[in-house]
Amino acid sequence: MRFVFTPPAEIATGLLTLPWQEPLEEWDDDRIVEIAQRGISRHIVRFVVDNGRVYALKEIDERLARREFKLLRELDELEIPAVKVLGVVVDRGDDLDAILVTEFLDFSSSYRALFSHPRGPAPTGRLLDALVELLVRLHLAGFYWGDCSLSNTLFRQDAGTLKAYLVDTETAELHASLSDGQREDDLTRAFERVGGELFDLEAGGLLPEGIDPIEVAEEVGKRYAKLWEEITHDEVFRPEEQRYRIGERLRRLNELGFDADEVELLTQGDKVRLRIRTRVGEPGHERWLLYGKVGIVAEELQARALLNDMASFRGHLQQKEGRPVSEAEAAQRWLASEYAPVIAAIPGNLRGRLAPAEIFYEILTHRWYLSEAAGRDVGTRVASKSYFDNILPKVPAGLTEVVDPELGHTVPEGSPPHVPD
Repeated sequence: MRFVFTPPAEIATGLLTLPWQEPLEEWDDDRIVEIAQRGISRHIVRFVVDNGRVYALKEIDERLARREFKLLRELDELEIPAVKVLGVVVDRGDDLDAILVTEFLDFSSSYRALFSHPRGPAPTGRLLDALVELLVRLHLAGFYWGDCSLSNTLFRQDAGTLKAYLVDTETAELHASLSDGQREDDLTRAFERVGGELFDLEAGGLLPEGIDPIEVAEEVGKRYAKLWEEITHDEVFRPEEQRYRIGERLRRLNELGFDADEVELLTQGDKVRLRIRTRVGEPGHERWLLYGKVGIVAEELQARALLNDMASFRGHLQQKEGRPVSEAEAAQRWLASEYAPVIAAIPGNLRGRLAPAEIFYEILTHRWYLSEAAGRDVGTRVASKSYFDNILPKVPAGLTEVVDPELGHTVPEGSPPHVPD
């Protein structure tokens, strides 16, 4: 038996003691957990908890396992949203496939879970936007998916929107760049897969009335074409316009989460053609800015909302105290008096429903609505109590809540699994 792990492998050394020489389906170990609202897989997939972390184990042919291991590592290097691969276990014994080990994506949901327990209107549009953005990012990086579908994607909340993460690369291929034919093939497969998945939801009574699976599946191609055109098209303008037009185009790209890899200006008579070679953007500036200031890990839109609240808090401090307050001081005081108390006050039985940054974002939104109704600012503490009493309990248990087989109920993310005496 051989273990091939990515560094730092020491974070999961406890996994080495699992019964690897037995079929995954037959494992009987205290560390095995069941994931609430998990998606559908054509392979045997089980989940284990080790040292406070949850890992997904997929039993698969060795050739495919090694290939997926390699592709997921390459996606990580390209900074494409995808699950993190930890390792692959091979030579487990006669007639036993390899096992691919990936880190579980905390605070994520499957498309089935989002339709089963919708918050507000059906999530169809947000799901499609997230899936299309992921597909465009993959294609810009030269990555042919080969099986673009909702089933092969997990979704995280990001300040009211969804962010898609790729979880299956069995059919994928990485190239220097993709031809139009390869991109069209991916879109054709996406149309077929998404339509089939929505028909499946319809058969199970999970698809809201009025949603046509075919029309929704066709939207994938339409939204993809619109986004692809926006980030790859050439612009033509007069020479005297070029400075502000280039800046305007680059800002639009950045707002969409993409960067310019190469900017080319071509003179055509009395006009200038702007041609931009686009690449996937680096991890969001605001995410890193928030982390650098106060050490909070968040998605990009969450980070933007928290930074805005921090800036508002700084202005409040300066007005109240009649003196300049530095960004560093304001950030630390905001963390201590605004963010940390709210997160600490999350009821224990509701921890794990949403990421802490998403909860704080939703409380900020809730505070705005309460303040509008009251005609005054009600404050974060009042808004958070109202949110914990009336809104968070209605949020469905996410994939981050694992079912403890001994206790028979869900355990909040970060809680240790029950170990029998």
